[in-house]
Amino acid sequence: MRDQGDYLFTSESVSEGHPDKVADRISDTVLDAFLTADPFARVGCETLVTTNRIVLAGEVRGPDSVLFSLEEKVRAAVRDIGYDQEGFSWRHASFENHLHPQSADIAVGVDAAGNKDEGAGDQGIMFGYATNETPELMPAPLQYAHGILRRMAELRHAQDPRAKGLLPDVKSQVTLRYVDGKPVGVTCVVVSTQHEEGMEQAEIKEMIRPIVAEILPAGWVPPEAEFYVNPTGKFVIGGPDGDAGLTGRKIIVDTYGGAAPHGGGAFSGKDPTKVDRSAAYAARYVAKNVVAAGLADRCTIQLAYAIGVSKPLSIYFDLHNTGKDIDEAKLAKVVAELVNLSPRGIREHLRMNRPIYVPTSAYGHFGRTPDAALDTFTWEKTDLVPALKSAFGR
Repeated sequence: MRDQGDYLFTSESVSEGHPDKVADRISDTVLDAFLTADPFARVGCETLVTTNRIVLAGEVRGPDSVLFSLEEKVRAAVRDIGYDQEGFSWRHASFENHLHPQSADIAVGVDAAGNKDEGAGDQGIMFGYATNETPELMPAPLQYAHGILRRMAELRHAQDPRAKGLLPDVKSQVTLRYVDGKPVGVTCVVVSTQHEEGMEQAEIKEMIRPIVAEILPAGWVPPEAEFYVNPTGKFVIGGPDGDAGLTGRKIIVDTYGGAAPHGGGAFSGKDPTKVDRSAAYAARYVAKNVVAAGLADRCTIQLAYAIGVSKPLSIYFDLHNTGKDIDEAKLAKVVAELVNLSPRGIREHLRMNRPIYVPTSAYGHFGRTPDAALDTFTWEKTDLVPALKSAFGR
């Protein structure tokens, strides 16, 4: 986003019941099942969901016994989301498992052997981003869009009367006005939610209104004319029955809502040897710590890797002219000394070889609160702040 001028910026989110997010949840359920049995399992799981059908495909390396338990775990995941509808039900959907062993050619490039360290699982570029416009150091439009849907899901799962009749498939969109790079207010909110037959648009709008007011800063609820709920008037047929879902189709929702670059790789269903996921998490971790340390108001970092090569090919920083006299080349060297950004270094530093991925599959992989008890979302910690401050005399 720009640092100057008066402009509008919009981000969207989709709920756990959106068909693509159902697919992401299933793929991460498969990943967590393998990591529970073997912390060093290799998984690249893709999921297709459509009308009463669930299909798994991809490659794995891990205990064969896990494959025979996947159907039960996948159905449990769909049940947890809330799908027991005529067109898509955890009970009745057909289940196909086409997972197969990982390619030996990929394994040779990735595995450590002799003096060769573990290599990246693929080539690619990964970006991390942080901004001080929210307490979570995330772009505000996306954070608010996620927050609205998370709150709706909490009420629905709790069977709260305030969400009575609302169903799992929901989308939100939030537009903010920025002045010289700082958000100053919300100009528009859109929420489209699946609902039971017979509910009226006006009734649903009154249900959504207090949820939006709860999530947005005080006084930021948009004018009535710019508050859209189910603009088409009816949304009964939803989820995988309304539209097919595939793993990895919501990468902008998963990251920064369009406020920062994206390298193109999806996350869900991939084990941490795959830098599409692990290096993107590490990049967020570094960017967040830079902003949390007060070295910049905004920070973008790019990492680049080659398949089978352990070290990153490049580390690039852009502090968007908010770096407060921080030399970006020096920052790259300091970060490289503080964090081993090889695939092995990332997964060991962030403790990624654990079944911690199902919670990431909806409402964003970033901007989440680390759970001390479960040790999840480790890439959201700010434990590098003291060392970064010290390195730059802050």
